[in-house]
Amino acid sequence: MKKKYFLLFMTLIAMLALSSCTGGKSGGDKVTLTLMGKRSDLQKSYMTSIFEQYEAATGNKLEIISYDDVEYETTASEKFANGEVPDIFMHFHNADLNRFDVPNNFLYLNDEAWTDDLTDDARAYCEDKDGNLLGLPYWENSVSGCYYNKTLLDSLGLKPASTQAEFDVLCQALAATGYTPICWPASDSSWMIQFALDPIFADNPELLDKINRNEISYADIPEVTDMVQWVADAADNGWFGSDWTEKGWDNISPDMASGEAVMTFIWDTWFYTDLEKGNKYSIDDFALMPVFMNTAENGTYEGGNLNMMMVNKNSEHLDTALEFLAFCADKKNYNVAFDGISTVNCFKGQTTNIQSRMVTDEADSIEANGRVSTAASRIIGYSADDVVAAFGELFNKKTDVAGCVKLLDDYRIAEAVKQGAEGF
Repeated sequence: MKKKYFLLFMTLIAMLALSSCTGGKSGGDKVTLTLMGKRSDLQKSYMTSIFEQYEAATGNKLEIISYDDVEYETTASEKFANGEVPDIFMHFHNADLNRFDVPNNFLYLNDEAWTDDLTDDARAYCEDKDGNLLGLPYWENSVSGCYYNKTLLDSLGLKPASTQAEFDVLCQALAATGYTPICWPASDSSWMIQFALDPIFADNPELLDKINRNEISYADIPEVTDMVQWVADAADNGWFGSDWTEKGWDNISPDMASGEAVMTFIWDTWFYTDLEKGNKYSIDDFALMPVFMNTAENGTYEGGNLNMMMVNKNSEHLDTALEFLAFCADKKNYNVAFDGISTVNCFKGQTTNIQSRMVTDEADSIEANGRVSTAASRIIGYSADDVVAAFGELFNKKTDVAGCVKLLDDYRIAEAVKQGAEGF
C-alpha cells in the first residue's frame, strides 16, 4: 500500500513540475506571452485583430505591455537593463534598436518556415548587416508625405504645392484665412524631423558615412540648420496653430477630420486606421503632396518603416513565442487582420489589403521624389526621444536655432558613445 501511495505521490510531483515549465502565468496547459510595444502602435486595428485571433484560436493569452511613444525607447531600455525582457518585443529597425543588445537578447529567425512568404523588401528591412533576420515585419508598408484636405483647398481656391516656395506661400494663405496650415503634434511626435533629414543623407551617402564616423556633425551641414530654421519660422508664423506645443498623437485625428488643420506630415495607412469617422471630413477629402521642410526644393516622400516582432532568445516560453509569430505569418490570419488596410505587401500571400487612391494618384511624384527611410534607421545615435527633447527646447524658447542643432548633435553623440559606436 505504501508503495502505491509513493508512486501516486511521485506522479503528482511530476505533473506539477511539467505544469510549472509549460503553463506560463495562466496555469494548466496555456501560456501567457508578454508583448511590449508603443501604445499607439498596439492600438492599430490589424494588431488588435491578430491578438484577438491568436487568443481565440489557441487559448493562450497575451499580456500587452505598452508605453507612450515619446517614452518608449527610454523606458523599454530601462526594463531590459533590469532584466525585464518580454517574450515578444516590437521595434522598428532603426538606430534606437542598438540600445537593446540584439545579439544577446534576440533570436535570429533565418530558419523559420514563414520567411519564404516575406517580400524581398520587407525581409531586407528586417535584416542586420550580416543578413540575419531580426524580426517578423508585421506592419503597414506605407508612404509618408504631406497629406492635405483637398476639399478645403478647393473651396478656398488654393492648390497643392510642388516646390518649397509654393508650399510656404500656401501656408501663408491658409494662416491668413484663419485655418491651421499644418497639424504638428509637437508634444510627443518626432517623425516630421525624420522626413526632413532623409533627403540630406539619402541624396548624399558620403555625408552619412562622415557623420557615422564622427568626422562631422549636424552643425557642419547647412541643410540641417536650414531645416531647424524653417521649423522655427513656421512656428513663429502661426503655421502650426495656437496650441500646437500641447498637442500630440491623439490630436491629429480630430484636427484633421474637423478641418481645423488643413495638412499634416504622416502616412497613408493612418487614414484607414486612425482618422475618426462621422466628422466633417473623411478619407475621400484628402490627397497627397511631398513634405516640404526646406531640405529638398521639390519635396520628399519616405518609404515604409516596418515594425518588427522580435523574439526573446532567453524566454521561458521560447517555443510558444515562435508559434505566435508563425500564427501571425499565416496568410489565413494576416489577411483577416489587414482586410481593407492600405499598405504595400509585406507578405507574398497578402490579398485583402488595398492601395490608397491618395498614393496611386501621385505615383509619378513619389517615383521622382521618394527616398528610403534614412535618418531614423541609418544615423548612428539617432533617437526619436532626443529629437522631441531638442525641439521642445526650441519651441519653448529655451534655446535658439543654433542651440537646437547643438542639442541634436549632443544627444546623438552621447547615444552613440553609450552604444559603443566606433569613432565616438
